[in-house]
Amino acid sequence: MEYVDTIDKNARILIVDDEASIRMTFEMFLTREGYGPVTTVTNLDEALVAIEAHEFDLIISDIVLEGGRGTDFLRKIRKNGIECPVVMITGFPNLNSASEAVRYRAFDYISKPVNKETLLKFVRQALQHWQLEKEKKQLRKENEKYKRCLEAILSSVRDAIITIDNDMNIIQINNTAKKWLSFDDDAMPTTIKSLPNEMSRVCLQDAFQVLSNGKEVREHQIECQEPDGNIRIISLNASPLQDGQDEFGGVVIVARDITLPEPDANSSLRNHFHGFVGASQLLQDVYKLTENVGKVDTAVLITGESGTGKELAAESLHLESRRKDMPLIKVDCAAIPEDLLESELFGHKKGSFTGADRDRPGWLLQADHGTLFLDEIGDISPRTQLRLLRFLQEKTFTPVGQDSPVKVDVRIIAATNVNLIEKVRAGNFREDLYYRLKVVEIKLPPLRLRQGDIPILAYHFLSLFREQLKRNIHGISDQAMKLLSLYAWPGNVRELRHVIERACVLCESQTISQEHFPEEIRSPQLPRNASAVEKSIPSSAHPAPQPTFAVNPTYPPYISEKNELIDILKRARGNKSKAARMLGVDRSTLYRKMQRHNIHADDFIE
Repeated sequence: MEYVDTIDKNARILIVDDEASIRMTFEMFLTREGYGPVTTVTNLDEALVAIEAHEFDLIISDIVLEGGRGTDFLRKIRKNGIECPVVMITGFPNLNSASEAVRYRAFDYISKPVNKETLLKFVRQALQHWQLEKEKKQLRKENEKYKRCLEAILSSVRDAIITIDNDMNIIQINNTAKKWLSFDDDAMPTTIKSLPNEMSRVCLQDAFQVLSNGKEVREHQIECQEPDGNIRIISLNASPLQDGQDEFGGVVIVARDITLPEPDANSSLRNHFHGFVGASQLLQDVYKLTENVGKVDTAVLITGESGTGKELAAESLHLESRRKDMPLIKVDCAAIPEDLLESELFGHKKGSFTGADRDRPGWLLQADHGTLFLDEIGDISPRTQLRLLRFLQEKTFTPVGQDSPVKVDVRIIAATNVNLIEKVRAGNFREDLYYRLKVVEIKLPPLRLRQGDIPILAYHFLSLFREQLKRNIHGISDQAMKLLSLYAWPGNVRELRHVIERACVLCESQTISQEHFPEEIRSPQLPRNASAVEKSIPSSAHPAPQPTFAVNPTYPPYISEKNELIDILKRARGNKSKAARMLGVDRSTLYRKMQRHNIHADDFIE
């Protein structure tokens, strides 16, 4: 900063002298020169009253005063923190008074008589000095404020910031870096070479590289183990540090925690339950009901749209039961031809029919003391329905070709994504079997009614596929997450899983963005009044009554499954084997589903 040789002539000046002629003369000289206001007093007490009433820029005082000495006055004002320049005037100069004036930081010490030129010269010099002092004080104040602001920023930022000079000495380090490098202020080392952990070793390596070639080191990623055993993934960036005038050099290192985040969820709610992921109230009700029902050996019917997790619900019920250490046999009833399902379910004896060349224990016998899960229960034949009803009533069954019944201890869990009541009314499903299966019903809500669970699920699948695909992906952009939350998800959680897997395959950066989603998510065609229909359902309802069939008529389960099949077959280019693998079902199950929806694979061959 440049200082201009100008004086503020509006400076307030105090003259202290017991001789009236001197007071009047000094005041006249100063006011004619343009200085002012000028205050004059005769003694020490009046001077002390004046400085309490006003703030002065210059004080001119005689050393010999009525009622005291000028040096006593000087000592008192310094003791009170008044820093303005003071010019001492004496008619009897001596070494003692001069040294005392200097001790209390008098600006100057002048001998009488004082002519006009001398007075104006010292006044000008004193005011220039005071102006510079005030400017320095203001600069110091601004520097302190800037320093506090910078320290507040460094302390508040979640990234770790370390500044190192050319000799590897630590110049500055923020609180996050102290935490990650495991030391406190009392034990703060002066050089990064003395830090012990993995992060400091990499910081040292990157700093050497920057100092050697003057180039930035970007996105150096390391794994650091925390005291609790968790692994923190750190991304380091090291850049040359220069002040623009070549007066200072070094390295600034910024380290960011890119560990895959766990989305926020209400800490009082569970966001995981066996294979389920989500913290919505609808799922909390499912978790609680599953825990309670799992402990008793009653039949359970699981209902819900395709992709809502009916198999997970069956697994959860089994794990919550006393049978958890015994077999859980899963049967996709839609995947087995009707003429074979009965034999597979109840077993058969050798020679009971053509091709029966050996005894075969059925799934009921294999599940003895365990659980039998019958998925797609609505697709079984009337004969199989009758035999299953008898088993539920009597706990015995007769294998095909055998005369004597077999008694087993098996819990039956069934699941469907169709409206069994409609099938009962149409005469395609036995009413008595329906009520035998539906002792307790667990209704799985569709994903569109669990919007708060979408971020939790998305990050769960991201973490899963990040590891499986060995991709360096650590987040989902806000815009991409918003699209996921707005989409209607006709394929439910299974569709979300496929979308995140696809995004992980396509993403070449560290963050999944909108461009990695399929067109139907980037440009969703939401059905008219769909949101109004869903808003009419209370969020606190125990998993919304008949969500599979009545909650959103725009997306009934029949259409949801058909849309999912079409989407999978498009992605598989009509390859049925590949489509079955992508769906996670047998080819026979895929064929039955395609036949049910009148879908032909040839339509998707390119």
